[in-house]
Amino acid sequence: MHLNATSLLDWRRRVAAIYAEVRATPDPAAAHRAWQDARNDLLATHPQSPIPPTERATFDGVPVASYDPRLRFTAHVDTDTEPVRIEMSTGTDGVVRFDRAGVVHLPGIGDLDIWWLASYGGGIFVPIRDTRTDGATYPGGRYVIDTVKGADLGGDAGSLVIDLNFAYNPSCAYDPDWACPLAPPGNTVPVAVHAGELMPGARQAD
Repeated sequence: MHLNATSLLDWRRRVAAIYAEVRATPDPAAAHRAWQDARNDLLATHPQSPIPPTERATFDGVPVASYDPRLRFTAHVDTDTEPVRIEMSTGTDGVVRFDRAGVVHLPGIGDLDIWWLASYGGGIFVPIRDTRTDGATYPGGRYVIDTVKGADLGGDAGSLVIDLNFAYNPSCAYDPDWACPLAPPGNTVPVAVHAGELMPGARQAD
């Protein structure tokens, strides 16, 4: 994929603006609907979209599960964890390093490692992989937070908003030419997560 810096910058600005609106909207379900519409518009029209150009004319949106308020958490980040460093390959940034910054404990779901991008600027990264085997969710996992790319649901100095309804597909779910960081073992939960973006062709309601 050819790197167009200003086009990529515009993509990241627009993603950041979407999440700024999400954080500013008091009703999470309303924020979720607006997020879904804005995501679909970007995927359908933006030159940096992972939807292959030949498929954009017929793209009619990503199926998304109905909003479930039980899957929204304001989670304390437990920093009493052993240090771990991993390396992941990405489509535009090459191999990047992440340090485990802590873990969040989500009742009824499980634990998720919180990763800090160990390069200039840094950022929080929280992927999730569930146990679904029906093809409805991307098998490599989805992203809940990726602040270096603008996907930030909020929180404070000691906690993060972890809303699994905003779990979204990585770019490689749409085009195998993309290289995406996948969810490591500490971000694999022992339950099926009926929330967030689904794979193309999956049912919207679970």
